[in-house]
Amino acid sequence: MSTPIIPPPRPPLRVLLFTFGGCAVAVGLLATLSGSLATALLAGSFGATCALVFGYPDVPFSQPRHVVLGHLFCVLVGLAAFHFLGSAPWVLALAVGTAAAGMMALRIMHPPATSNPIIVFLGKAAWGFALFPTLAGAILIVLVALAWNNGVRRMRYPSYW
Repeated sequence: MSTPIIPPPRPPLRVLLFTFGGCAVAVGLLATLSGSLATALLAGSFGATCALVFGYPDVPFSQPRHVVLGHLFCVLVGLAAFHFLGSAPWVLALAVGTAAAGMMALRIMHPPATSNPIIVFLGKAAWGFALFPTLAGAILIVLVALAWNNGVRRMRYPSYW
């Protein structure tokens, strides 16, 4: 007889509101700056990044080094694979596997960043994609997380650098 799987308890309304607000502020800022600066600062993986840094700011995956270095590492893996090996499905598969294992080895695991090679391949991204939106966007999310989690939410973020 198997044990029933019980989902975790629902977070308090206060936590849900802080998560909602932080995600909305961060993505709103990135979208607004993208338009104002005429520079891309949004990537598909950033929605999941926001869910982590504002919903679960105390877990290792949400710490600044994981967010920034994880995104940068994975986008560089994707770009290198795409530009040097081509766009075959097996190349994409190797890029995603390399990104995930590499983040683990470097101790910078940030699960949303594992989608960066897929984003690179789907968008046929140029090398500049590493800086804008990836690096710039990840840094801005961390800056918003620092202000939001420490100021508005009144908690200690990050747990470590």
